[in-house]
Amino acid sequence: MATYPGVAIGESDKIGSEAEQILLEIPEVITTSRKTGRAELAEHSFGANVSEIEVPFELKDRPRVAFLEDVRTRLNEIPGVIIEVGQPITHRIDHMLSGTRSNIAIKLFGNDLRKMYSLAKDIEGKIEDVPGVVDLFVEQQVETPQIQIRPRRELLARYGIPVHEFNALVSAGIGGIKVSDVFEGEKKFDLVLRFRENYRDDIESIRKLMIDAANGKKIPLEQVAEIRSASGPYSINREDVRRKIVISANVAGRDLRSVVNDIRTRVNQEVSLPEGYIVEYGGQFESESRASRTLLLTSIGAILLIFLILYQEFRNTRIAAIILLNLPLALIGGVFAIWITSGVISIPSIIGFITLFGIATRNGILLVSRYLSIKEEKLPPKEVIIQGSLDRLNPILMTALSAALALIPLAVNGNLPGNEIQSPMAIVILGGLLSATVLNLFIIPIVFYSRLKKEERS
Repeated sequence: MATYPGVAIGESDKIGSEAEQILLEIPEVITTSRKTGRAELAEHSFGANVSEIEVPFELKDRPRVAFLEDVRTRLNEIPGVIIEVGQPITHRIDHMLSGTRSNIAIKLFGNDLRKMYSLAKDIEGKIEDVPGVVDLFVEQQVETPQIQIRPRRELLARYGIPVHEFNALVSAGIGGIKVSDVFEGEKKFDLVLRFRENYRDDIESIRKLMIDAANGKKIPLEQVAEIRSASGPYSINREDVRRKIVISANVAGRDLRSVVNDIRTRVNQEVSLPEGYIVEYGGQFESESRASRTLLLTSIGAILLIFLILYQEFRNTRIAAIILLNLPLALIGGVFAIWITSGVISIPSIIGFITLFGIATRNGILLVSRYLSIKEEKLPPKEVIIQGSLDRLNPILMTALSAALALIPLAVNGNLPGNEIQSPMAIVILGGLLSATVLNLFIIPIVFYSRLKKEERS
């Protein structure tokens, strides 16, 4: 959670403690631990206005989705804070993918920070009611007081002062320059050289700072520079040398791809971007898109490979095609299982579909190979189908039942930590296994019987 940039560490700690008390009132929460601020040299550093609260929990009488919604609702009651709810690993992955800790990062690039912030708030307002969007916020831009020192180049030239000497005086004298390290036991400190505080603690003192001219004389800094009090942004973020502001969002209750598509549509239709301002999208969906393309190619390759193996075994294209009829039969159950559970086709569920290809093909091979074996005994088509089906009924049901019993614990415990990948895959395989096993015992015999009747007539 984040408060306004520049807030004192004590106030940020107070708000963090308040958030922890709210979380501990939720029945599922076991304990909390918090980090407020992070060192500048640390990985994924952030300011004192940001806190990370780790919350181990154990689900009891309600599902994970309802628990997370309760967490968001309660924490959003704290005034002046922005909340993101997720898992530590996913936050790190999101940060590596898009530079933010959210599932979706809408990056707005431009030149004028005030204009960019206005456009970002407009985008936020347009997409806040998109179904599935949660934890939506715009990167905070807070004006902070500044003293601006701008060189007057014509006067610098008149006094023979190079620009780099002017910059060195300002950066070293006021900002300070590290000249060495100081060690005290195991602690190390920077030794910084700069002007005393009474020469740099207010604007009038800075104006009276003396700088060396080319003739050896010293002249006041205000004589060769414009020094004024102003305000400016707390921070300026860039990507590929371009200024950017990020609108971040997480996704709950929907698949990531469809949410991003809806956001793109809203922004394209309802937000008018001036010339020189562009929007780019980043986050997990980019990796998901690449993984989906890879899995699509893998699925096509798996089907082709299965067909080639079947053809190699039976030396008959039609028989191989009959066995492959099990694939759509398996897809029916897998899709239905997704529809009655999460409604989201994820990467694990796609892997489950690929696994189903092998299981469904095995059932078809068991039936068809037995039909072909009995067919050599010159029995009528009807007898071939009945006897072959009876012979293979027990093996098909036993293998399907053993696989289903092994998958049921994974499918029903999807809310437990660590089952986020296994559970969707198990649900797909279970549903596909059910439909493929049941329909295989009807569709394959019917199709093969039709083939036998045609051969008999011919």
